[in-house]
Amino acid sequence: METKRERHLNNLKRVIVKIGTSTLTHSTGLLDLNRIESIVRQLTNVHNQGIEIVLVSSGAIGAGMGKLGLKARPKTIPENQAAAAVGQGVLLHMYEKLFSEYGKTVAQILLTKEDTLNRKRFLNARNTFFTLLGQGVIPIVNENDAVVVDEIKFGDNDTLSAMVASLVEADLLILLSDIDGLYDSNPKESKDAKLISYVADITDDIKKAAGGAGTSFGTGGMVTKIKSAEIAVTAGVSMIIVNGSSPNIINEVVDCKEVGTFFEANQNPMQSRKRWITYNAHIKGQITIDDGAKKALTEHRKSLLPAGILSIAGRFEKGDIISIIDGSGIEIARGITNYNSSEIDNIKGLKTALIEEKIGYKSYDEVVHADNLVTFDS
Repeated sequence: METKRERHLNNLKRVIVKIGTSTLTHSTGLLDLNRIESIVRQLTNVHNQGIEIVLVSSGAIGAGMGKLGLKARPKTIPENQAAAAVGQGVLLHMYEKLFSEYGKTVAQILLTKEDTLNRKRFLNARNTFFTLLGQGVIPIVNENDAVVVDEIKFGDNDTLSAMVASLVEADLLILLSDIDGLYDSNPKESKDAKLISYVADITDDIKKAAGGAGTSFGTGGMVTKIKSAEIAVTAGVSMIIVNGSSPNIINEVVDCKEVGTFFEANQNPMQSRKRWITYNAHIKGQITIDDGAKKALTEHRKSLLPAGILSIAGRFEKGDIISIIDGSGIEIARGITNYNSSEIDNIKGLKTALIEEKIGYKSYDEVVHADNLVTFDS
């Protein structure tokens, strides 16, 4: 009888594999060459089965630390950027050398969050990935730590890998970590902690089970992995957390073995454009709406009309992403606005027939069209 995992893992076409710093490096910060070679061999074996692979690899800063002789992770952004600039070359050289021994071609893609915030760059990135994958290339992705600043950071490669999985419409995201999976309590503190094998829905209890701390060389804890799972499953991508130090672990995942913690993909994934609005975009302003408009948006999935708008906050232009809140200040939706902030301020509370009279033109009846709107559960 087919298991729940097998139902999601049979006929895999595209897999994202994320490798954390703790998996790639020794405690000294230097690269663990045996581990890297084992992972490359496993990825090659999966690729040889006709499954497309994208590798999201941490380790640039860790590799740079080892090369520079640093004993602890740098504290400042410039120091981290310098370590990344040195380490990125070291890391890619290792991957290129090892993959080439198995006859595989790799490509480096460095991303910042800004590349996904801009819709045009988001679509360009998709096209680059699809072109490389179509030519049998294995893209190796990392955050562009050498130039990135806090305002445009993904924050950790768990989140980056989930964004990439969503971007390329993968079937599965594998997070290689330094832990066997998600436990119902912290296994480092409780001997009774039990591994959670399968997660159908990411509930509050699942979020509470996640711990917070990463390793001295990495940045991602279990909390970031649960956040990544939310992004992935919303996009229709299953996700699994496994221990990257376990021999042959990637092959075991692909072979549907009961390892790690498996997160089931949503059966009705959010459309690509709405995923971008939800997870990738900068919020430029805020609109407060009345109860009638709230009901129209959340219960009937209607567009936002000016009649239901009470007030606005912030300055924004047509085409920006705005947050929509109710009278209690709770965000209920966000979407792409058809008018700028001053225009909305002038037409708020009016019927659509009066828009042109008030501001001199009317491009749309809707302030935010339903097709460009994402609502949230209250």
